[in-house]
Amino acid sequence: MRFIIAGLMAGLLFGVGLAVSGMTDPHIVLGFLDVAGDWNPALALVMIGALAVATPGYRLIFKRGRPLWADSFALPTAKIIDWRLMIGAALFGTGWGLSGYCPGPALSALSALWPGTLVFVVATGVGLVVAKGLIPSSFNNVLTRKRPSDAGRARLRPWLRAHRRAGPPSPPDTGTVSLL
Repeated sequence: MRFIIAGLMAGLLFGVGLAVSGMTDPHIVLGFLDVAGDWNPALALVMIGALAVATPGYRLIFKRGRPLWADSFALPTAKIIDWRLMIGAALFGTGWGLSGYCPGPALSALSALWPGTLVFVVATGVGLVVAKGLIPSSFNNVLTRKRPSDAGRARLRPWLRAHRRAGPPSPPDTGTVSLL
């Protein structure tokens, strides 16, 4: 229960911060991305403010050794840039640039009931479901030349069979780049 309350409090704080800073308005985000036109620096100022709070905050929290309500910190461990990350980043950036929304601010802006926001949130949900169905996570192991587990191979077989019949182009070369 305390994890749910902590998540609810963090989400509420994030949503209020987005609303107060105006980041739920797609026109502000699009104004920031329009460097050749009527440029609006508000997004950059919000990011600088977030870094000014988060950087000392992280240092302070990590001095504790462990979080308040968990046994350890859950930090990302991935250190490679693969094709899924690159394609996902390109799709995310394209969607953000076209609509002025990313998922967090869009969820916060739902309370305004703007039609564009409703369409964006529904389309994001559909996109998540479609992507999950089209690209099984075990397929990434094939492209990075890792041997999938038995369960992974079982999930991958139907996908490969279906696409083998259709004769897809060969998968792209996915040389990975280490971040550290």
